[in-house]
Amino acid sequence: MARSVKEWVGRNDDTPPSEACKRRIMARQENLCALTGRPFTAKEKPQFDHKVPLWLGGQNRESNLHAIHKAEHAAKTSAEAKVRAKVNANTSKHFGLRERAKKPVQSRNDLAFGKPKSPKPQLAPRALYEARQ
Repeated sequence: MARSVKEWVGRNDDTPPSEACKRRIMARQENLCALTGRPFTAKEKPQFDHKVPLWLGGQNRESNLHAIHKAEHAAKTSAEAKVRAKVNANTSKHFGLRERAKKPVQSRNDLAFGKPKSPKPQLAPRALYEARQ
């Protein structure tokens, strides 16, 4: 069955979907969250997220978008960010892009580097009660 409406495709990765596109996505999902299956309410409005993240080669188009609740969106984004950080770190390590520190990072105490702490200057003891004349 052919689509009666042409699929929405964003001009670039930052282009938000149109209101008509959002309505079509909601209708396609029968006004239910794509991850939990809970219905959307006036208090719990949908957020539109990419099924395949843009950084993994997903496209900014209607077929790659789904409507999910805010809490699920935050959890999904957090999980994707952790994976993306790990992938970037491994890629940098593999290609030697990450530079090592030139000198060791100093800690609060110099004992970590084998140097003894310099003693604090001692003040001469003062008599608490002086004899009054």
